[in-house]
Amino acid sequence: MKNRVAAAGVIGLLGAMPVAAQEPRPDQLRFRELYKELVETNTTLSSGSCTLAAERMGARLKAAGYADSQLTYFSVPDHPKEGGLVAVLPGTSKTAKPILLLAHIDVVDARRSDWQRDPFTLIEENGYFYARGATDDKAMASIWVELMVRLKQEGAKPKRTVKLALTCGEETTDAFNGAQWLAQNRPDLLAAEFALNEGGGGRTDGKGKLLVQNIQVGEKAVQNYRLETMNPGGHSSMPVRDNAIYELADALAKIRDHEFPIQLNDTTRAFFAKAGAARGGEMGQAMVAIAANPNDTAAEAVLNRDRTFHSLLRTTCVATLLEGGHANNALPQHAGANINCRIFPGNTVEATQAALEQAIGNPKVKVTLVAPIRPLAKSPPLDPKVIGPMEKLAAKYYPGVPVIPSMSTGASDSVFLNAIGIPVYGVPGLWLDPDANGAHGLNERMEVRALYTGRDYLTELVKTYANAS
Repeated sequence: MKNRVAAAGVIGLLGAMPVAAQEPRPDQLRFRELYKELVETNTTLSSGSCTLAAERMGARLKAAGYADSQLTYFSVPDHPKEGGLVAVLPGTSKTAKPILLLAHIDVVDARRSDWQRDPFTLIEENGYFYARGATDDKAMASIWVELMVRLKQEGAKPKRTVKLALTCGEETTDAFNGAQWLAQNRPDLLAAEFALNEGGGGRTDGKGKLLVQNIQVGEKAVQNYRLETMNPGGHSSMPVRDNAIYELADALAKIRDHEFPIQLNDTTRAFFAKAGAARGGEMGQAMVAIAANPNDTAAEAVLNRDRTFHSLLRTTCVATLLEGGHANNALPQHAGANINCRIFPGNTVEATQAALEQAIGNPKVKVTLVAPIRPLAKSPPLDPKVIGPMEKLAAKYYPGVPVIPSMSTGASDSVFLNAIGIPVYGVPGLWLDPDANGAHGLNERMEVRALYTGRDYLTELVKTYANAS
């Protein structure tokens, strides 16, 4: 989960559902053991092994009755510890297309000295599970694996083939990415009518009440650009205006002041209309207005006060790294900066580069793409066959809680599947507190009730899809 930002701005003013306590059932305790094994398998890039985690989950699937031909382990020679697994439960229909369950099993690094608890030991305390990966993304990965195990043990004969892909590399940008590799090298393993992934989910008020459930329908593409200026330099005792650092600073100021144009798609239009109507007030009215008319400059001005809404409306680019000069007593010969862009779906990385160059307006400032280069972001359709069951079951498990489609301003592995024609939806079900439960940070946690309730919801959801014509 790379810096995912969803519909946080509307949460505080939506209807709330008290989250009821529940005692663990025997099946939930069995699930907890699987969750514990996956969470306690270190899968950090620095010292862990996704390959080992995939093998352990594969062993559980094999023990449940999956044949070797239904389990595909994959890795590449230069990244032997970053492997993954694809499992397949065949369907009975010759016409119904498969569905795919996607989850990444790698996690962000965590140092024991920084945490209050061992980050690689699952600890249940005060109604939460604590550990690195307890939320991102081993909660969902565990639910998918255990669901596949139960389907096989129950002798299920779904109409649709159900596939599971556990991948590594989502949390890094410069290492092996399993979802990308599968999309490029084994698209046959992934082939599905649609996929379910992280990115959706609920938010609480931080005091035990669930306020909203989101369905992620699309995301921005993340792309970095390098800005560079060069100069012959010279002695600092004889300064001139032609200075590499000044030229770079001027370029950065122009990028700061550049505003990409407003864009709406089906997802964000539905989000602003539905969430705005629920919110009310000046901000809510502006949300409804922009959904009806993206040229409403008064509404835009109100929405731009909220950093989330501002980002949802357009491509954004921001300076994130800076360097320059080579000595205290010398004029700089070189200066550089990284520009991190979050590109609205449908816009290419080349067009965004051209927009940056135009905003800078100085050919002496070199703008280049920084690898890896992400594919074009494509937003899945608001397909009633996919969205409908999510909403219907949410009313059963989370009565009174609004379910709102949203676009992520961050990034996930969904971008690689969307690029090859597999629409991916971030499912509701699990929920987090306003601080995102420490994901990527210290003392990451998952509320016990969220995990168990979300597991029940997602299990019924997948069975509904699997048995649909």
